[in-house]
Amino acid sequence: MDDHPAPGFTIDDARGDTTPLVFASPHSGRDYPYGFIAATRLTLAQLRRAEDAFVDTLLAGAVASGAPLIAARYGRGWLDLNRSPDELDPAMFVEPLDDHPAQAGERVAAGLGVVPRVAAHGLDIYPGRLRIAEARARIAAVHAPYHAALGSLLARARARHGFAILLDCHSMPTPASAGPPPEIVLGDLHGAAAAPALTALVEMHFRGYGWRVARNVPYAGGFTTAHHAQPAAGVHVVQVEIERALYMDPPRLARHAGFDRVAAALTGLAALLIHRAPTLGLSAPLRDAAE
Repeated sequence: MDDHPAPGFTIDDARGDTTPLVFASPHSGRDYPYGFIAATRLTLAQLRRAEDAFVDTLLAGAVASGAPLIAARYGRGWLDLNRSPDELDPAMFVEPLDDHPAQAGERVAAGLGVVPRVAAHGLDIYPGRLRIAEARARIAAVHAPYHAALGSLLARARARHGFAILLDCHSMPTPASAGPPPEIVLGDLHGAAAAPALTALVEMHFRGYGWRVARNVPYAGGFTTAHHAQPAAGVHVVQVEIERALYMDPPRLARHAGFDRVAAALTGLAALLIHRAPTLGLSAPLRDAAE
């Protein structure tokens, strides 16, 4: 079905390991393999509504400050890089799958596994079932190399600076809320993925722009956060969700006047963390000499 070239992601790393920061944008990909487009029942416009449109572009200033950016090339309707490779929906495939606990998760049940069954608004992507070999091929060609490359960027930063910070950046629809909905949601797996001082500094920065900021509700972090975070070893991950209406008109997938302000906030966040992170005690504790 697919004719995907490799790699399935880009890395903007013009200044090497000059900072401990790494940015990721796993859902801003906007390309789709020709074979997939020919097979899906949806239009390109319908598929694109599932993307975190322009998030990679919002991060251009942060990259200019010296932080590398790894970003998806393909749309998440084809492959979701923020899911476990085991989050497969048995109902999508011709062949039976070996049982795995990840198959019973809420995201898979909602059709939002590593190979999604539905796009935005719950629209079915495929007219029929897929071969499991197709899903495995996408994971091997793009998902595994993406996370290997991301792991290498974090390992390099930690080796150079003693710690590494990953900001995994996304956009979100306006969350359902009893009161005024949050405009920024920070996910650190309820404190398990990053030092509290780091998450607090990121929150303070966004609140300084007058935005409503929440932690871990409704988004505590996805596969990227859980897979790469090792705070005890000096690798800290914060997922950043930005309300799309802050910078774009979601129905039209068009940037509006708020785009520059959000981009400036992310550029400022990079500068703030480069300056303040070394004072937060983010490095792994030194082992006792007796060990």
